[in-house]
Amino acid sequence: MTSLPQQMRGRGARSNASGRYESQAREAFDDGWTPDEPDPKGFTTEVQPEKARVIISRNDSPDVGFSASINPYRGCEHGCIYCYARPAHAYMGLSPGLDFEQKLFFKPEAARLLEAELSKPKYVPETVHIGGNTDPYQPQERKLQVTRSVIEVLSRYSHPFSVITKSALVLRDLDLIAPMGRRNLARVAISVTSLDRRLARSMEPRAATPERRIEAIRQLTEAGVPVTVMFAPVIPGLNDHELEAVLERAAGAGATGAGYVALRLPLEIKDLFQEWLQTDHPDRAGRVMSLVRQMRGGKDYDSQWGSRMRGQGPLADLMRARMDAAYKRYGLVRDRTPLDVSQFRVPPKAGDQLGLFG
Repeated sequence: MTSLPQQMRGRGARSNASGRYESQAREAFDDGWTPDEPDPKGFTTEVQPEKARVIISRNDSPDVGFSASINPYRGCEHGCIYCYARPAHAYMGLSPGLDFEQKLFFKPEAARLLEAELSKPKYVPETVHIGGNTDPYQPQERKLQVTRSVIEVLSRYSHPFSVITKSALVLRDLDLIAPMGRRNLARVAISVTSLDRRLARSMEPRAATPERRIEAIRQLTEAGVPVTVMFAPVIPGLNDHELEAVLERAAGAGATGAGYVALRLPLEIKDLFQEWLQTDHPDRAGRVMSLVRQMRGGKDYDSQWGSRMRGQGPLADLMRARMDAAYKRYGLVRDRTPLDVSQFRVPPKAGDQLGLFG
């Protein structure tokens, strides 16, 4: 792996090109005039509050396993180079590159907005997915606790929810998640993309190590929380050979479900990912992209519903067959039993009139 400049260490993207909606484009280049200057100081992370009008987002995509989601944060300090949420930063007039990792937004009113929505007379409960866009347990959550405040509301309302993360910080909230899990009101998905610590640090520079994620699976399941391991993304020629090993370790730690997603490179991600490949894995860059294109009809990405999560062609078929075999070998399930929406209750507020004999 190539040694990185100091300002790049701990970050996934290698550049900060302009977002597609900006009127002026910027691009870093070496003018050759100051080769002896020291490397710039390390980057800092900026966090700003975002004013949201609603907290539950809706989608009707047939490729996504949920229709309602909550995203406490915009941008993610984990810095995963492949993150499909990166292009959304362009809507903020920011770069999907380094800006996505350094300029974050959080929703301080998330719990209040959620409580107001759940209390509406016409609200119909359905499982809410936390973290469908960026990780709800990224490092800033330790201090800001937006995700915890959301789970506290869901717990009071006995409202079903699922969480996906690659952070061991989820264990902090076991006091809330475990009782909900035992009542079939909560489950957690842990993303494990590699057991190779060096590769994981390269792809996901500020996420938990693979061992900590496996340990999180163990502690969650021991507390009664159903856990799914997500091997996502599968990157042909880079981490695809680890599919069975990851699922075996996760099943051994107690995971009972599994899923996968083939690498997706929409919009700006395709350039960011290839730039990262050339920097961190130059010996594999050409082969990885060749295999990716074989799964995407000769293109870097195909956004077609029905195939965008899995790819097409012989390589995609082989990946699917390996997953099918792994489900059987390790006793994992593909589809979960739905969480229980029937327990949903709006708790009484202070001053509400109780029943005559309540």
